[in-house]
Amino acid sequence: MAEFDKEKIIECIFDPDISVVLAELESGGKELSYLAEKIGVTEDEIKNRLAYLIDCNLVKVKSLVYSIDIEKLAKIMEGDENYENVTDGLTKLDSYLN
Repeated sequence: MAEFDKEKIIECIFDPDISVVLAELESGGKELSYLAEKIGVTEDEIKNRLAYLIDCNLVKVKSLVYSIDIEKLAKIMEGDENYENVTDGLTKLDSYLN
């Protein structure tokens, strides 16, 4: 994977709406319209909010079906240098959910 801003990736992943989208994609590809309806935003908003993750090849788009590269995502989440960011992201996500 080319060099990308890992902090920005983590920030994207732990955005409350995007984390819902990514959870949906873990079980397989989903159509853009389904994802937009799932979190209650427009399709353009989904495209914009996933743009960086698409650029990083973590999210793949074929036609209007979005999927996730689980292996790349796991590598980012497991990287020692990201541990602190992941912990901060989880804490932030938890504060949104509670």
